[in-house]
Amino acid sequence: MSVSAPPAAISELRERIARLEGGSARERTVLPFGVAAIDRVLPGGGLAFGGLHEIAGGGNGAVDGAAAALFAAGIAARTVGKVLWCVTRPDLFAPAIEQAGLPPGRVIYVEAGDEKSVLACFEEGLRGGFGAVVAEIARLSMTASRRLQLAAESSGAIGIAIRRWRRQTEATDFGQPTASETRWRVSVLPSTPLPVQGIGRARWHLELIRCRAGESADFIVEACDAKGRIALPSDVAARPLQKEIGRRRASAGGAARSCRP
Repeated sequence: MSVSAPPAAISELRERIARLEGGSARERTVLPFGVAAIDRVLPGGGLAFGGLHEIAGGGNGAVDGAAAALFAAGIAARTVGKVLWCVTRPDLFAPAIEQAGLPPGRVIYVEAGDEKSVLACFEEGLRGGFGAVVAEIARLSMTASRRLQLAAESSGAIGIAIRRWRRQTEATDFGQPTASETRWRVSVLPSTPLPVQGIGRARWHLELIRCRAGESADFIVEACDAKGRIALPSDVAARPLQKEIGRRRASAGGAARSCRP
């Protein structure tokens, strides 16, 4: 006859597991998206503070890469305090970042010479009291991601690694395991239809392809507004995702906003 463990023993076991994983036994705070369909699939109802999160464009082109940067900017915009943004190439388009809710006065840009320097700045920034730290990197090893995760846990900041590749061969690194809390992929869709001539609000196919203690999911969303918030389009709320993706593939056109010149 099996005997169930007492609640105290279960609680102690959970705390030991959390310590072994490098987490904290206390409840962690989160940054909700404000979109119920997304928040309910994330542990705690949002992106965890004190954690590393990865974002990549869904394709190889600059348009999807720009969408990934805007998604990261929207997340950083909804944190409190200064934001550190580390790059290796001086091609970030600040006016577009501001349209995603992140004004120049809140951002400190660091241009490093190579990825090793970017990772060093990333880690130091996560320990430096910023609300969020964003870094554009191609490769992210388990060792490096673990250091970044621990640095984020020590300060409670949100770390965002934008995976950006110079060569297609580097893209395979995105499939390798890391210590990040979540991993996202952003692809541009045709913009929101308007009743008059013009370009509507940009839309994205947002994929949560990895979530610690959670499940993967797909969403059709409207791009970040001036406050950094995404939204669920009303005309696709009840439409199956695959139908919307089919519309994207069948469409020869579509508008996209880019955050790079």
